[in-house]
Amino acid sequence: MILITGANGFLGSAIIATLEARGIPVRGAVRTLSLSDHVIVGDIRSDTNWLPALKNIDTVVHTAARVHVMNDSFSDQIDEYRKVNVEGTLNLARQAVNSNVRRFIFISSIKVNGESTRLGLPFATDDQPNPKDPYGISKWEAEVGLQRVAKDKGLEVVIIRPPLVYGTGVKANFASMIKWMGKAVPLPFGAIHNQRSLVALDNLVSFISLCTDREKSPKAANQVFLISDGEDVSTTQLLRKVGKALSHQSPLGIKAWLVPVPVSIMTFFAKLLGKGDMANRLFGSLQVDSSKARDLLGWEPVITMDEQLAKMAKDT
Repeated sequence: MILITGANGFLGSAIIATLEARGIPVRGAVRTLSLSDHVIVGDIRSDTNWLPALKNIDTVVHTAARVHVMNDSFSDQIDEYRKVNVEGTLNLARQAVNSNVRRFIFISSIKVNGESTRLGLPFATDDQPNPKDPYGISKWEAEVGLQRVAKDKGLEVVIIRPPLVYGTGVKANFASMIKWMGKAVPLPFGAIHNQRSLVALDNLVSFISLCTDREKSPKAANQVFLISDGEDVSTTQLLRKVGKALSHQSPLGIKAWLVPVPVSIMTFFAKLLGKGDMANRLFGSLQVDSSKARDLLGWEPVITMDEQLAKMAKDT
């Protein structure tokens, strides 16, 4: 049986749906009361009791994490992230060992590698980690701790660092982008020539599902994987793809149109408004080399970017 933490989340719920559709026994763990038949474990901390959730579990897929902290202080933020993403994760891993779990799949983040890449020079699995923000630092520290548990206790640890994940139910910036592209308004993003790697929800779930099958993926044990669609796009190209997907769902073809405003001008005003980080995400490059998943495990993407965006548009 497979335990999925964060079972009500964007990724966790998708993993459960896929595994259950294949007839694979799954148990979900959630923080608070759920309408679904999941195990309630409460807040993820250093003293959380996971034993009821871990009974008869062979593999854990740990998707639950703290992703937002509102405190402005860097030290306050990293302390809050560490309580869940580091201490909580390692507590679960140690209890998993005591419960005879064989494999622990940890959903980390590309932020462990860094925030951006030079054009045409993607992040690779053997690059020196360079996390910049508290969230990325906490994920890296959790990885280090899990690798130590793997070495000391014999637990198979699989670490997956996805970039931006998109699919039905996505929230935050990607959801806002879809909303704006569905309006008949001009947007100043028609001349952005960066390159960014993304991973479709269906592709990420496919890869995680492969890693849960220890017979089909023995070589995944104690490995780090960067995963993506293998189809890098500029922000302008992505917005056009989103617009195309949305136009198929609108009988009037209503969508935003992209105006070619120079990136230097937009960056200047973004920094002036204190939105420098957002500008970096919109205009900077972040590419990943996901060839290890293909070469070592024989994995291939199961859906194209256009197909995933079309599914999202249909459900919007």
